[in-house]
Order: sequence, then structure tokens, then C-alpha cells
Amino acid sequence: MGVKKRETNVKVVTLTVFIAIFMTAIEATIVSTAMPTIAGQLKGGEIMSWVFSIYLLTNAMMTPIYGKLVDRVGRKPVFLFGIVVFIIGSSLCGLSGSMLQLIIFRAIQGIGAGAIMPVAMTIIADIYPLDKRAKILGLSSAFWGIASVVGPLCGGFIVDTIGWHWIFFVNVPIGILLVILTMVFLVEPKSEHKKQPVDYAGSLTLMLLLLALLYGFQTLSEPGGASLATYLCFAAVLIFGLLFVKIERKATDPVISLDLFANKTFMIINLIAALVSGFLMGVDVYIPMWMQGVLGLPAALGGMALAPLSFTWVIGSFVAGRLLEKTTTKRALTIGLSIIIIGGIALARVPVTTPFWIFCIISAWTGIGLGITITSTTVKAQSSVDADSIGVATSFNTLCRTLGQTIMISIFGVVLNNHYNKEIAAQSALGLKRDMIDQLSDHESFSQLAADVVEPLRNILYTGLHNVYFVGIILLIVAFIFNQFQKSEHLLK
Repeated sequence: MGVKKRETNVKVVTLTVFIAIFMTAIEATIVSTAMPTIAGQLKGGEIMSWVFSIYLLTNAMMTPIYGKLVDRVGRKPVFLFGIVVFIIGSSLCGLSGSMLQLIIFRAIQGIGAGAIMPVAMTIIADIYPLDKRAKILGLSSAFWGIASVVGPLCGGFIVDTIGWHWIFFVNVPIGILLVILTMVFLVEPKSEHKKQPVDYAGSLTLMLLLLALLYGFQTLSEPGGASLATYLCFAAVLIFGLLFVKIERKATDPVISLDLFANKTFMIINLIAALVSGFLMGVDVYIPMWMQGVLGLPAALGGMALAPLSFTWVIGSFVAGRLLEKTTTKRALTIGLSIIIIGGIALARVPVTTPFWIFCIISAWTGIGLGITITSTTVKAQSSVDADSIGVATSFNTLCRTLGQTIMISIFGVVLNNHYNKEIAAQSALGLKRDMIDQLSDHESFSQLAADVVEPLRNILYTGLHNVYFVGIILLIVAFIFNQFQKSEHLLK
């Protein structure tokens, strides 16, 4: 009597993927909520964006490499590696004693995170057929939504009680559970792919290209704007880009096939995902700052303004599933992008006296559009390539979203810093300083500000955030225009 062959437990593995998404989502919302306090206590407001950017930079650098590895060696080992590195990075972040340490350890955390989300989405593509995938992605958004509600609550509570260092330790027990579930319940068949030489040259060149690109944009957001380093980075992008194309044309098994770039639909979809993700970064990072700095709310309530977005994102994901069954991807994205644009216009137009509950309504409305758009782009990116390229396609989609976030958080930083410098110089008679704006957003440091500077500082922050959302609207309009060049074809044939 033969031994029964072990198979993947679809239900448990699906739950594992959802928990992985929960872990990365709760990390993002907790850090966004705590960031004003961290910047205020560590006196690092000028380099605050690096805490986000370095995480996204290392995430982006590693994502295409992981994408190739999952198609070559399997999903399970890459997924486990990413989770373990993420746990180590989270632990070190929790032990940080300075802004520099936090930035370095966030880089390690980002290396691990680069594997988690794309591999999780690839696993979903493996175990569910196309007609059910949008619904499962909708369910995965439910875990994202739960995390986004729990994150601000927990983050605000932890920051206001035992300190921000503890927000990173939340990931450790969740990560350990993920490792156990993955090892026990995910069973992968032995790879049947032919052994091909690893594209080390292409991988290294791609990583250097992404490093130069993202660091170049980051230098733009630093005091003084564009510098020699900025121009050198963009020159390096051009050099490494040309070198990468040359290497990939000759590679036996390229890390990213150049054929993907010839796929018009695939490229339009990923460009839309990048632009929308850039706008989303402005929402995630700057709405908590608005709540705390302009409205004077504590950290816990500041992050809660994002909670409705998370709930309605789930609704939008389910709507996307229905739309993709009945209409074209182009029409589904037109609906989703239109909803987000209206939300962006609302953020860019609301007056300084706007109450908290209005932001909750705007957040809820915007979440519906984001759910429709992000779910549709993910499913379409996977379905527009061959089955043996799903890992690379999913990782490339994640990479584009990460690039959009990283580039736009830097550009938003440029917009804010230029505005701050201009307004502080214009009101020099009041004795305003740059770090006072950081104190405005930190509940503990706020009491140290003189009463006569609070309102001027709030007006400077308010007008700066408006400028950020005007830039965000431009991104969304560009995404809307690009969507019109997509073919009107049904996803499910």
C-alpha cells in the first residue's frame, strides 16, 4: 500500500497568505501613525522620509530578483526567506536608538518585505483559477482592511503609552506563525524547469539601476533640492539602463524578459498601478500628519482617519471582481480611477477647519476606488503573461507599485520642504524654525511651542499638504489618460 502523496492545504495556505498580507499592512499603518512622534523625539524631521524611502528602496531592489527565483526554485523557499529577514529587520527596528539606526534597520526589513507581497500574490495565482482570483484578492483586502484599522489603534496606543520602539515588535510573533504554517501546509511539486545559468550580471545591474533611480529621487527631497549627487544618480540610471538591456538581450534566462516591455497591455496596467500607488503614499503618510499637526488630534485618532479607506477598499475589491466578470478591464479601471480622482480633489480643496469626520468620508470614498483599481491591475498583470512567467509578472507589478510609492514620497517631500522654507523665510519675524513643524505633529513636543506660533505653523503645514494633494491629482489624471490607450477586452474569455 503506497504512501499517500502530500498536497497543499488550500484553505490553510490561503489563510497564511492573508496573514502575511496582514503583517505587511499593519507594519505600514503603525509606522505611518507613529512617524510624527518618531520625528519629534529623534529630531530627524529633515530625513523623516528616509524611514519610508529606504524600506521601499530595498524592497524595490529585491522584488524582481525574488520574482525570478519563485519561477526558478519555487514559491515556498523564497516566501520563507522573506519572512525570516522581515522578522529580523523588525526586531532590529524595535531596538533602534537613533534615526540613523532606524533607517539602516528599515533597509533590512525592506529586503524581507520584497519577497512577501509578490510571492503571496503568486501563490494565490497558483492555487486559484482566474475566474476566482479577483474574489480571493478581495478577501485578502479584508485582512489588509482589518490590519489598517488595528494598526492605527495599536500604533497610537503604543506610542501614547510604552513608546514607539514597540510598534515593530508586533511583527515578530506573526512572522513566526507564518513560517510554521508555510513549512507544514504548503507543498510544492519538484521544479520541472530546465537548469539555466543564473543571470547574475542582469540581477546586479538591475539592482544598481534601481538604487541609482530611487536614491536620485530621494536626494531631491533633501534640503537644497537637486545637487551634484542627484545628477550623478540620474546619469548612472541611464548608463545602467543601457547596460541592463544589452545584458538581458544576451542572457539565456534573463531576470526580466525584455518581451514583457513589448507587451503594451502589461506595461499600461503597471504604469497605472505605479501612479495610483504614488498617490496612495501621499494619503497614508500625510493624512495622519494632517490630523495631528493641523487638527491637533492624538496619534491614535490621527491614524483612524485611514480606517474607513481600509474597510471600503475591501468593498472595492469585491466590486472589481464583479466588474471583471461582466465588463472590460479598461472600463473597470475607468470607474475606479474616477472615484479616486474625486477623492483627491476633495483632499486638495477642504478648508483648514474641516472636521475629522469629513476626512473619514473622503477616506471611505477613496478606498472604494483604490480597491477597484489595485485589484484590477493585479489580476490583469497576471493574466496578460504565460503561466510560467506569473512569478516575474506579479513581482514586476509589485515593483512598479513600489517605485511609484518611493519616487512620489520623495517628490512630495520636495514639495513640502520647498513650501516650508519659503513660508518660514517669509515669516521670519515670528522666529519660526523648521523643526517647529515636527513639534506641531508630535503630541509630546507640542507643549513646548509658544502659543503665538501655533496658528502660523498650522497654516504652513495645511497649505503644504494641499500642495501635495494637487500633485497627487496630476498623477491620477495621467493614469486615467493612459488607461484610455488600453484595449477594450474582457479579462475572462
